[in-house]
Amino acid sequence: MTEAEHETPALEILRGAATEEELAALIAVVGDAYAEETSAAVAEQPVVSAWERTQRPLRTPLRRDIPWGRFSR
Repeated sequence: MTEAEHETPALEILRGAATEEELAALIAVVGDAYAEETSAAVAEQPVVSAWERTQRPLRTPLRRDIPWGRFSR
């Protein structure tokens, strides 16, 4: 597990006075929703063909950081 997964989120009550039962219910509901969301979150893997893996570049890419017309000055 990474360091970010070990961090505990902070819970701050801005108005009113929540009881321990209300806080426990809130934590249970939010925790369950978070666990459900993280289990459903799946990153799509890009599909790469065998041709794309084995082909060599035919030429080097153009240098976009060099302005056109630099040779005429």
